[in-house]
Amino acid sequence: MLGTHNNSRTFSRRSLHGQVAHEIGLRIVRGDYQPGIVLPSEERFCTELEVSRTALREAFKVLSSKGMLEARPKRGTIVKPRESWNMLDPDVMNWSSLVGPKRDYIRSLNEFRSIIEPMAAQLAAERATDEQLEGIEAALEKMKGAQTGTPESIQYDLQFHQLILHASGNELLATLGYVIESAVEQSIRLAHTRRGVREDSLPLHESVYLAIKAHNSSEARAAMEYLIKKAIVDIQISLDQLRKT
Repeated sequence: MLGTHNNSRTFSRRSLHGQVAHEIGLRIVRGDYQPGIVLPSEERFCTELEVSRTALREAFKVLSSKGMLEARPKRGTIVKPRESWNMLDPDVMNWSSLVGPKRDYIRSLNEFRSIIEPMAAQLAAERATDEQLEGIEAALEKMKGAQTGTPESIQYDLQFHQLILHASGNELLATLGYVIESAVEQSIRLAHTRRGVREDSLPLHESVYLAIKAHNSSEARAAMEYLIKKAIVDIQISLDQLRKT
């Protein structure tokens, strides 16, 4: 039977074929179907997932558009290598976060954040409106009031970062915040598992906000660079602890 997990920023679960794409995509990312293998027959999938051939074929089209599958004449549907996947696709990122923390994926995500978010903070310091500054401050205050490691604390942290991307005034950066939401949320959740991380990170978040509020672009960029760098260290510690358990 099909799973029930959904993320508000992914779009593939609005139809039956989208639900099928979600289930098969998750299996591919999890490694149930390795790159290069031929997927099971349509008959087997239709029986297992209790769907029609039409829904299954539409799901295959969805996954092919994400670079995950390829139909080959006389061979069947092949799982493509990971380097062919669209890793910025919201669904692919969501599936990657659902299968649990993998060191290489988390490293790539954090490197990506360290490239994008400092520039967003710099631009936000130059362009943020009063209303946007109020939103960032409100997210920061909610972080301060939330209990460490709770879903609320993680969501307010995520909101803080997304609002800064939006305040950059660059529509591509603003959209990117929603595209990578699931992956960034997982990154934040991992960082929050380290003891004392909340006490350490709140002043760093505040430094970013104050630099943006002061319209000090160079300081805002430096503060965000340091915040992301510190988060990477926290995540590394958390991953090491998970490996030992």
